[in-house]
Amino acid sequence: MKKILALILALVMALALVACGGGSNNGTKIKVGMVTDVGGVNDKSFNQTSWEGLQALAKEDKSFEVNYLESKTDADYQTNINTFIDEGYDLIICVGYMLADATKAAATEHPDQKFAIIDDATCADLPNVACLMFAQEQASYLVGLVAGSVTQTKTVGYVQGMVSDSMNLFGIGYITGVLEACPDATVLQYNANNFGDSAGGATAAKDMITKNADVIYHAAGGTGMGVIEACNEEGIWAIGVDTDQSILAPDHVITSAMKRVDVASQDISKAVKAGEFKAGVHMYDLSNGGVDLAPTRDHIPAEVLATVEAAKAAIIAGEKTVPTTTAECPAFTLDD
Repeated sequence: MKKILALILALVMALALVACGGGSNNGTKIKVGMVTDVGGVNDKSFNQTSWEGLQALAKEDKSFEVNYLESKTDADYQTNINTFIDEGYDLIICVGYMLADATKAAATEHPDQKFAIIDDATCADLPNVACLMFAQEQASYLVGLVAGSVTQTKTVGYVQGMVSDSMNLFGIGYITGVLEACPDATVLQYNANNFGDSAGGATAAKDMITKNADVIYHAAGGTGMGVIEACNEEGIWAIGVDTDQSILAPDHVITSAMKRVDVASQDISKAVKAGEFKAGVHMYDLSNGGVDLAPTRDHIPAEVLATVEAAKAAIIAGEKTVPTTTAECPAFTLDD
């Protein structure tokens, strides 16, 4: 009788544990915090896309708890990171290379804290930092082919948020594509030195338009919103970045160079949950769907799209390599 009672008690306890556990992880939440750069969470670009990816993950898998902190100025980076550390977050995702110094400092001081940083590889030697990198030159090259193919004036524009090795890849790829499609094209270039100045982006775009530009690509975060607005007002083509930005001006955004920061943010979060977090560089490119032309392609002529798809296939097959240095693309002048 005692053995029977013991078995019954054990069964009741096991059922109670299952009921309380709520599934895998026994109810334990995986807390992921995201720190934006100064572009903010509603930049319609990579901060917003990263956050939307985390929100989608939390909706799909209730074991994730996600949150973000916005950085209004550079001084907020360290403060926001420390807030998540103090609150016991399992993973802190820092969006953008501008957070590199703050991430390094925090990762060095807190070796048991897991970090991920988007668009920076200078932290790759730290054992607790995953560097989520993108071959942005590849997607930029594809939209450059589009711009060089559709320009009627043989003058196109490019607005960059800031000059750095990582950001320069956008311009290098774009200009390479433009000149391949239209060798005698002029590419007007402007460094906004700001990712959150929409008015400045609009002014730069309008200046380019007065100089005959009929297609303008931006890689400038929130500053690029002004570029798209100006292109829409003046009736010329704009090219978006990071996400499909056609929603901002459906009649005048011909395409966008997509960078799947949403997928990367989800991937590293899932790795933490699975106990498979790996530091070092995680590269996303055309071959694994990490970058690409946006799915909205209604404005791209069929023959141009065929050219783009052929170039994309050649890159994936290793038959073509897009330049990544200013020496390989002397027409890129923002780094002069």
